[in-house]
Amino acid sequence: MGPVKSLRFFDGMSGKIILPGIILQSVLIGGGFATGREIVEYGAKFGAHGWVAGIAIFIGFSVMAILTFEVARMFQAYDYRSLLKQLVGKLWVAYDIVYLSLAVLIIAVMAAATGEILNYTMGFNPWVGIIGITLLVGVLNFYGEKLIERFKTLGTLALMIGYIIFSILVISSTWGEARQVLATGDTSFIPGDVGIGLVIWTGILYVGYNLAVYPAALFTVKRQKSRKHSLWSGVIAGVLMTFPWFLTYFAILGFYPNEEVLGARVPWLVMLEGFGNWVVVLFGGVVGWTLIETATGMIHAFINRINANLKEFGKQPLSGKQNALITVGALVGSVVLAQVGIIDLIAKDTP
Repeated sequence: MGPVKSLRFFDGMSGKIILPGIILQSVLIGGGFATGREIVEYGAKFGAHGWVAGIAIFIGFSVMAILTFEVARMFQAYDYRSLLKQLVGKLWVAYDIVYLSLAVLIIAVMAAATGEILNYTMGFNPWVGIIGITLLVGVLNFYGEKLIERFKTLGTLALMIGYIIFSILVISSTWGEARQVLATGDTSFIPGDVGIGLVIWTGILYVGYNLAVYPAALFTVKRQKSRKHSLWSGVIAGVLMTFPWFLTYFAILGFYPNEEVLGARVPWLVMLEGFGNWVVVLFGGVVGWTLIETATGMIHAFINRINANLKEFGKQPLSGKQNALITVGALVGSVVLAQVGIIDLIAKDTP
């Protein structure tokens, strides 16, 4: 049974090297790539210079992943409270506040878009879609880590296939326009001169804005045994997290500087018009799935933090029912915040 077991994805080298990146991407992809809105705000709005922000984002994501995995491995700190106590002592409380705020904001961005998209693509009442997703995320956190790992691995593979399909459809039909933007150095969507420093800084801000995703992968670091594991898994995480960013960027570039796309609440929906109803329906399903993955990962990280605290005081960890109740409560708060509107939620944090 030993050799057979070692071939399993979750128990072998893949579980040490690839799984942490899969978890990070699954959490990031909802808030970051599902609508295309954040790609506009944190890169595509700079037109021909936007790819520089993408490079900065890749480097930032990779470095943060390597550092997070290695520190967690060294101190065996597999929840963010334990990790932050090792790094900043009592100041971990400040991160706790920031984490919760960012988690609710990121989920709210997705909730604001998901209801609208499911209504547009599948004809669902916005609340039907959101309530259904809330219940599913609650079930996942009820059953815990093993189900979450498997759900996210299969889900991320399906999501990547979906985004590749969308990108091929759009980029293949607009590549001539995208090349023209790059060739002419067009940055006209942004008034005035666009300096490289501003573009790089925007990429750095995007990495900072997404610091809340890293705790979601801490429970997978338990498998890592060496610094080499931390290094390779961090680089792979950076690739997995940034690949969809570049797909979306080049898709948007084919429409640059069209206000109908760059100013849209959900740029992907506008870009996919004309490709048939099946594409639009598939996109609706993908967006709903991304919200499930993002919300599940971020809330599970918070639950792990609570359980670590309970263990420290000699108490039993939260039950599955309590996990589900916390999950539903967090999602309800995010849905209320989502009424602010998706563009306002995202644009308020951009330069």
